[in-house]
Amino acid sequence: MDTYRLEMKNIKKSFGNNQVLKGVDLSLKAGEIHCLIGENGAGKSTLMNILFGMEAIHSTGGFQGEVRIDGKKVNINSPKEALEANIGMVHQEFMLIPAFSITENVKLNREITKDNLVSKITRVKRLKTVNFKEMHADTRNAMDKLNLNVEEYVKVAGLPVGHMQIVEIAREIDKSHLEILVFDEPTAVLAESEADNLLKTMKKLADEGIAILFITHRLDEVMEVSDRVTVLKDGELVTCKKTSDTSVDEIAELMVGREIHITQKAKKTSQKDEIILDLKDFHVDMPGEEVKGIDLQVHRGEILGLAGLAGQGKIGVANGIMGLFQSAGQVQLHGKLVELNNTGAMLANGLAFVSEDRRGVGLILDESIEMNIAFTALKVQNKFLKKFGFLNIQDTFNITKHAKKMIEGFDIRCTGPHQNAGRLSGGNQQKVCVARALTQDPEILFVSEPTRGIDIGAKKLVLDLLVKLNTEMGMTIVITSSELAEVRSIADRVAIITEGKVAGILPPDAPDKDYGLMMSGMTEEIIEKSGD
Repeated sequence: MDTYRLEMKNIKKSFGNNQVLKGVDLSLKAGEIHCLIGENGAGKSTLMNILFGMEAIHSTGGFQGEVRIDGKKVNINSPKEALEANIGMVHQEFMLIPAFSITENVKLNREITKDNLVSKITRVKRLKTVNFKEMHADTRNAMDKLNLNVEEYVKVAGLPVGHMQIVEIAREIDKSHLEILVFDEPTAVLAESEADNLLKTMKKLADEGIAILFITHRLDEVMEVSDRVTVLKDGELVTCKKTSDTSVDEIAELMVGREIHITQKAKKTSQKDEIILDLKDFHVDMPGEEVKGIDLQVHRGEILGLAGLAGQGKIGVANGIMGLFQSAGQVQLHGKLVELNNTGAMLANGLAFVSEDRRGVGLILDESIEMNIAFTALKVQNKFLKKFGFLNIQDTFNITKHAKKMIEGFDIRCTGPHQNAGRLSGGNQQKVCVARALTQDPEILFVSEPTRGIDIGAKKLVLDLLVKLNTEMGMTIVITSSELAEVRSIADRVAIITEGKVAGILPPDAPDKDYGLMMSGMTEEIIEKSGD
């Protein structure tokens, strides 16, 4: 009978009405590297947050199921309790204090102290002096294991993100008595050489008996270091098997595979050949979604999907084009260069944007629905204005009239055009965002994460609306989404963004494993297969 260092049994977790984990089992042996993979939203990070006792879990009603360590049931209600249970975790989001040095971050809450004259006399421990010499030595030892050649006394603020990630890892491997170590996509921001060093360190830690859970989207890393692999999809356990009993192709298909209903749209081949928007060596400095020099063409009258895993740059493309984050390179509209980093100029050139952050960027929550719908057209295009001599006054009658038309056309469930947008449900807020973009009569519509955080019924309405705009009005649409199945259901082409670049462009009905491979950065395997 196998003995497990960690067992998570029948784990269920809901956030409101959204069940993100649906009875997941996971086990981990001492000295094992166990990979946990799945698409964005599969439930991987939530499962690990349960293990580590994160506040986001317990402040939202906790979870169902049980966690056992060395066969004993445990209730971990905080990260402090997780540390006391000898569990370490390298989080997907950095947990560093920028104003502190590397050593101070590595040793936070585990400071080494030494006696001084006052502490000897009073025998009060908290009056001891911090022993920076020993702390620096421990930090240097941890960083040397990871081949990070940066002085340990340097402040974290200003370090490259790859170095910050290594500091996070150094903090965990410096801990004594560590028995379970979770890595939540640690290589996502690392250069190839840094990632190689980390994988070697993982193997050494496993050889020392530490049980490692490794979340990654890079399938070559799965095959290289893991003993077993567990695949999650939509909050459910798909499979758990020995890595030696599977392959990259099978994992890719299990990770992405699902039934896809492709929407049949009217073909417009005469228009599809015309390039309406052309990006050349396009860069965007968007934290966490950096674009690193893409070349991409958008054809008139198509729906182009932008897909990829979290943090790979897909979100940055539209945000950079629309001037919300600093960009560089070339953007040509109808063959003519357009000014970068100027949102007003992009709007004036017939581009509209539905942001992924509808509450922070897309809506003015304290304003009425009608003002949210009219706002951009009013400010940029001088629509809904009446002239009185030298004055321009808002045409409130036509603003309300237009809002009522949009409310009816998009089936926005509300009390009327004067209701505050902040009081609407997520799906109806999304429709208001789309209505505002369409009020500008755009030539190209960028829609980013249009179904994030909304229920299934609202998702269908939003996607159906995009298809209708494309097929009936001929609007060119660029949709960016983490929901690959949804992108494939409405797009004519899907560009996969990996590590800030275009890994390739696939038809929506390409095999699931091709999507999985390309999203994992393994484009060569697809090219080789197509050449066979």
